[in-house]
Amino acid sequence: MAENCTPADCSSCGEDCPSRMGPQSLLEPANADSDIKKVIGIVSGKGGVGKSLVTSLLAVSAARQGKKTAILDADITGPSIPKFFGITDKVYGDVKGNIIPATKDGVEVVSVNLVLEDERDPVIWRGPVIAGVVKQFWNEVRWGDIDYMFVDMPPGTGDVPLTVFQSLPLDGIIVVTSPQDLVSLIVEKAVRMAEMMNIPVLGVVENMSYYVCPDCGKKHYIFGEGRVDRVAADHGLTKVARLPIESRLAELTDAGKIGDVSDEVLDEFKVFFEDDCALA
Repeated sequence: MAENCTPADCSSCGEDCPSRMGPQSLLEPANADSDIKKVIGIVSGKGGVGKSLVTSLLAVSAARQGKKTAILDADITGPSIPKFFGITDKVYGDVKGNIIPATKDGVEVVSVNLVLEDERDPVIWRGPVIAGVVKQFWNEVRWGDIDYMFVDMPPGTGDVPLTVFQSLPLDGIIVVTSPQDLVSLIVEKAVRMAEMMNIPVLGVVENMSYYVCPDCGKKHYIFGEGRVDRVAADHGLTKVARLPIESRLAELTDAGKIGDVSDEVLDEFKVFFEDDCALA
């Protein structure tokens, strides 16, 4: 370190200053009027596996436990969280220039659909612009005191997941998958990215895991059984939740009433709130 080096300001340092040459944190500062205790990313290796559904259900589950809960919808080009909750009012700013999130069923929500003049308009933005919006949702939204923030990310390992992994103080991620043969590849990509970024993987949610016959009550594993358990074991993951194929869930999301989901469905997520998990 140079003799006249000021730790808080590197402008006085030369190019060869060790402080400048060391690794620099890319974490974005949190909103000054917010205190967010746990930040959990919800990821998937491919689209169409129900990631936004799982994000919404986790948030509702936490809210029902009396926790102050929020969702940052980072799926900028394919936002669906407001639809699940039936939120149509646009977000607005306060006198400080902070964005005030919408609230429904005890869950605070910010999504690009709540910013666009018409929610049907496509978001045709390049990666850096999309990444910038995600950062704005983190540090320009007045979240207040939040116990759990769930970040709904787009599928894959592109700009937005990388931005979230680098810019937000993630306490861990939950991987969402489906029971088809592709499951191993889906989980593998997401887990490897998390490992490379030193982000803990809290567990796996298998969506569309089985179907319960309304007549006999028997579970039918339409896409096969046991694949997610093998993949989880390969990566040392002990937390696995399963969601059934259930028409009632589809009805609730279509009607914007995900907050009315039964406690029986939410019971699947208790595994993530146990004492030995980062969400506890």
